[in-house]
Amino acid sequence: MIKKKVCAAAILLGVIFALTGAPGAFEVNMLVETRSVGRPSILLGVSPARLAEYFPDGTYQSEVNTFLIRGNGHTVVVDTGFGGAIFENMRQLGVKPEDVDAVLLTHMHGDHIGGLQKDGKSLFPRAKVYLAKQERDYWVDTAANAGARAALAPYGAKVETFLPGGIGTQGSQGLPEILPGIRAVAAFGHTPGHTVFLLESGGEKLLIWGDLMHVQGIQFPLPDTSVSYDTDPIAAAASRKQILDYAARNKVPVAGMHLTYPALGRVEAAGAGYRFVTGE
Repeated sequence: MIKKKVCAAAILLGVIFALTGAPGAFEVNMLVETRSVGRPSILLGVSPARLAEYFPDGTYQSEVNTFLIRGNGHTVVVDTGFGGAIFENMRQLGVKPEDVDAVLLTHMHGDHIGGLQKDGKSLFPRAKVYLAKQERDYWVDTAANAGARAALAPYGAKVETFLPGGIGTQGSQGLPEILPGIRAVAAFGHTPGHTVFLLESGGEKLLIWGDLMHVQGIQFPLPDTSVSYDTDPIAAAASRKQILDYAARNKVPVAGMHLTYPALGRVEAAGAGYRFVTGE
C-alpha cells in the first residue's frame, strides 16, 4: 500500500511516500533544495503562440528536489542538489550524513552532485556512490568535466557503476537491482547516462525520475518538448514519452527532481499527451 502525507518538520521538506508491501518497505521523503521562478526560454522548438498559451506571464515555477529513502536496511539519498538545504532537511528528519550508506545519482549535472563533497572531502563519509557507467564515462573521461571529477574523487573505490536497463511492457523484469528493491531504468538523452530509479515493495512501485522533465506545465501535455539542458533533445523526448507511457499504463506513482510541490503524483493520458495528478 502506498500512503502519502505532508511532512511538516521543515518548510523545505515535502511529502512522504511509504511503500509498505512485503517483503521490505520504504519511506521516501522529498527534500526541497530550492524554489525559484524559471523562464520558458529554455524550451526548444516551442512557438511564441504556445509559450503565450502555457506561460501567460512569461514564467513558470521551478524547483530542485532530492529524495531520502529509508528501508530494507539502507538509508539512501537520491541526488544531492547543490549541497545546501539537503543537510538541514535531513537533520530535521533525524538523519545525519554519516547515516547515509548509499547515494544514487540520476546524472552528473551540478544541481544533482553539488552535495557530494566540499573542499575535497566527502560529505557522506560512509556512503557508496552509484551511477550509470555511461554517465561516469561521459563526464569524467569523455567530457573531462572538472566538477564531475571533483565530486567523485573523495569516494575513490566507493564509486560503483551499473548499466541501466530499458523499461517496457515487462516492467522491472531484467532491470539491474542496485540495492534491494531499487532498480535502474535507462532514460538517456538529458545526459548520456541519465537514470530513473524504480522502487518496488510487495508489488507497489514508485519511479524517481530525475530530470525526465523540467517544465511540467508544458512537458506533460507536450512531451516532445525538450530543453536546452538536454545533451540529446530527441533522445530525451523519446525517453520521456516511453516512461510517461509506462507510468500511465501501469498506474505507477512518480517523483521528480524538477516537479513542483508536492512533486509526487500519478500520470494520466490526456489527448495526445499526459497530465500530472497529485493528491490522495
